[in-house]
Amino acid sequence: MNIARFIAQRIAFNPERTFSRFIIRLAIIATGISVAVMIVALAFTEGFQSAISQKVFSFWGHIRVEHMEPEQTLIAEETPMHQNDTVMEMIHSWPGVAYADAFGTKSAILKTNEGIEGILFKGVEKGFHFNRLSSFLQPQEGRWIEFPDSGYSKEINLSQYTADQLKLKAGDDLLIYFIQPNAPPRARKLKVAGIYKTGIDEYDQNFAMGDLNLIRRLNGWDSTMIGGYEIYVNDYRNMGAIADSIRVNLPVGWNAQTIQDVYPNIFDWLGLMSWTEWLLLGVMTLVAVLNLITCLIILVLERTRMVGILKAIGTTDGTIRRIFMIHAAIIAGWGIFFGTALGLGICWLQQKTNLVKLTEDAYYLSVATVKIVPWQILAVDAATMLICFLVLLIPLQLTKRITPVKAIRFE
Repeated sequence: MNIARFIAQRIAFNPERTFSRFIIRLAIIATGISVAVMIVALAFTEGFQSAISQKVFSFWGHIRVEHMEPEQTLIAEETPMHQNDTVMEMIHSWPGVAYADAFGTKSAILKTNEGIEGILFKGVEKGFHFNRLSSFLQPQEGRWIEFPDSGYSKEINLSQYTADQLKLKAGDDLLIYFIQPNAPPRARKLKVAGIYKTGIDEYDQNFAMGDLNLIRRLNGWDSTMIGGYEIYVNDYRNMGAIADSIRVNLPVGWNAQTIQDVYPNIFDWLGLMSWTEWLLLGVMTLVAVLNLITCLIILVLERTRMVGILKAIGTTDGTIRRIFMIHAAIIAGWGIFFGTALGLGICWLQQKTNLVKLTEDAYYLSVATVKIVPWQILAVDAATMLICFLVLLIPLQLTKRITPVKAIRFE
């Protein structure tokens, strides 16, 4: 019979209400709550960062290829360039690239009886991948623009913000005045095909979508001229390396840069969230360690007489240490099990019910999204188990100093 295991299990699972059993259960609860909080924090942070990044990338892609400019921003017209079949073939065949779409932009003013709004008209071609924007199209608010076989589409997609400002809905007509350099604005009558909402003010307050052929006609471009390409990659974490490698293969005067370089504000904010995540994990780890140390020290002190009696009958220090190590394994094992189950349960509940709501104007999302990364869950569980056994070394030093005579008389 394994004496250490037998004694440890009798103490931990004693059917009678003992103080030792209470301390062990308290330590299990504290460990479980710490594990659950860390899992929930990781899942919510990963989900939030992933959702925001996906919104940013969906509208403008991961990489933009356009003419080299001293300072390029999203809210500015591009220098036109000719479509290059060789470049397009190179981009589509590049490892990690999913696809690329051509685009062009032009400054314009929208006018209705309710008011006027300045926007940047983003023109796209037939075959544009609207499917990546499907989540932005508002329910029962129309569709994406359709392209005719010839000429240009006389439809436009507005953001929810712009539509609300001008009191427009899908199917309404509006006048759009395109700003012409050194010439009066040129007006066109367009129909609102549908309304979208990204939740990102920088997009919703500044852009509308339409046909690139309309921009070509207004600017006097031929059918091969565009503002640039927006490239989508399979893994956004590789977009920097892909942009660098594509850049050196582009024609002279062309440039490739990530959307993070063009618009760094949101990504700086997301980076700050990562620091907050690590700070929360550090605090919860510290709380768990302090709780565990306290519980184990109390457990050792409460069992001082038992230790003295075991030493008096010849039990070795190694056997006594194993008793408390088994206690640590029980605390860590059950704490990790219940904590993982609780954390994953909270994440599952949020995924199914969207219980936690957010202010979209402040956080770009209306609900908190959850993304469970398996290796992170395993890392939290493994780290918790390791910390439990490392923390145990502190109270185990007390058992070495316990002498049978003093321990048996200990009250």
